[in-house]
Amino acid sequence: MRRQFLALLLALTLAATVASAEGLRDRLKTRMQQAGQSRTEGMTRGHLAGLSIVYWLPEDTAYPAPLVLFSHGMNGCKTQSVFLMKALAQHGYVVVAPDHRDALCGDGGERSRSAHLPEEKFPDYAAWTDRTYRDRMEDIKNLYGALKSEKDFTPRIDWNRVALSGHSLGGYTVLGMAGGWESWKMPGVKAVLALSPFAGPFVAHKTLPNVDVPVMYQSGTRDLGVLPSLKKKGGGFDQTPSPAWFVIFDKVGHFGFTDLQKTAQQRIIDYSLWFLDHTLKGSDAPLPKESGVTALQEK
Repeated sequence: MRRQFLALLLALTLAATVASAEGLRDRLKTRMQQAGQSRTEGMTRGHLAGLSIVYWLPEDTAYPAPLVLFSHGMNGCKTQSVFLMKALAQHGYVVVAPDHRDALCGDGGERSRSAHLPEEKFPDYAAWTDRTYRDRMEDIKNLYGALKSEKDFTPRIDWNRVALSGHSLGGYTVLGMAGGWESWKMPGVKAVLALSPFAGPFVAHKTLPNVDVPVMYQSGTRDLGVLPSLKKKGGGFDQTPSPAWFVIFDKVGHFGFTDLQKTAQQRIIDYSLWFLDHTLKGSDAPLPKESGVTALQEK
């Protein structure tokens, strides 16, 4: 009964973005306008591999630089978490984010209403398979291949230092590509940054032990639809092999990892940078111990 309640809660959280699609899109656009030029400084829009993308290139760094590919949440978009993408680029990372088929706040063109509806019911996550949202995995793999073939990108990127990051359904996407779904596995990935990830299908199928790269999970005390599946005994963090980290931010909800909620943006940046620097750059800096973090686990 408890599992069904939590799954329903997450479904309602995500479904709200579908039911209020226009409102979500307007809110995101308004926030972007209010932030002004400083928010999009360094961001470039483009098209690659048939996808609408945005990317950031580090300015004060020696190339080639590490690459982070970002997968947005369901009905989010490539510009939903600019605060984090921009910070990563400012610290020496090439960051690229595409719009997936279900994007609402992006500029990938008009899509049919069915493109924004869930492929499977979120409360029935145990019924999800490697066919569920497979197109998202294909987007990331196709984008990765196109970047490698693009003369403007390939010399700028250190292909031995590649990380995947994703929020919500994007977290599901990148965990799947790290081994959560064996058929999705993407060679060359060195780390996964999972922000409030929908990990229920992997927890139910007990496939997270197949993940063979370092993972950092981030969630919040108000992330009621996702947090329980990550922190429960035998849940997402328990199933994930070492090395792995789990950060829980105080008073942060599911959208705290987007530009819609500013409660813990700097803390999210700090822990994300520590993880990526540790796994991709070999940094030996100690793990941050900041206020506003209610739980911090590592193994």
